[in-house]
Amino acid sequence: MQKELTAEEKSKDAFFERIARLSQEMVAEHGRDFSMGALVLGARWIAEGRADVDRKTN
Repeated sequence: MQKELTAEEKSKDAFFERIARLSQEMVAEHGRDFSMGALVLGARWIAEGRADVDRKTN
């Protein structure tokens, strides 16, 4: 018996699907090394707080 996904779980699944499609597009256009580097850089920005939504940009 499978349980119904919560709204949060559905939202997270949708983001994973978007990341997967974007990753495939980047690999097709620029190769695996670029794609992995871009995703790692994104993770680094998140870890450093540089991707915070409420952060002001100039």
